[in-house]
Amino acid sequence: MSESVERHRSAAPEGVRVAVLTISDTRTPETDTGGDTAQEILERAGHEVVARHIVKDEPSSIRTALVDLLSRKEVDAVITTGGTGISGRDTTYEVAERLLHKRLDGFGEIFRTLSYQEVGSAAILSRAIAGTVGSKFVACLPGSRNAVRLAAEKLLAPELSHVVFELRKHEKGR
Repeated sequence: MSESVERHRSAAPEGVRVAVLTISDTRTPETDTGGDTAQEILERAGHEVVARHIVKDEPSSIRTALVDLLSRKEVDAVITTGGTGISGRDTTYEVAERLLHKRLDGFGEIFRTLSYQEVGSAAILSRAIAGTVGSKFVACLPGSRNAVRLAAEKLLAPELSHVVFELRKHEKGR
């Protein structure tokens, strides 16, 4: 690992305040295994889940929930689960993509590479995306527990503090 990345990681906050937003027409708080998985892995990594919601896979509902969560001072990042596939009801990608100021294309690329190692060519069906909205980070994951586990363990838990550090650094004009 480069010296610069190590230096930034060591200066990053130990934990990030995260909102988990599940997008589903069928999930309930009792059946939201993707949201449960995200919360468990992120908290185990030292992050704090400060909000957790479920909304229907309707563009206006997703946008309203995302904008609300991103406007909260206590939220540094929003992680969504669900709605990133290719069915007609999957609209998370379209909503999030329009909100993002800067896309982190590597997130989706690496996620699909890791997914390919687990599920083979079905990985191309994922439209996982991440980026920034102002000084906040957004990552949109598929809804399956395995996909959330993969993204949370391999990408989000190790890098979330570094991402937020970079966003705060630029927000302060350094």
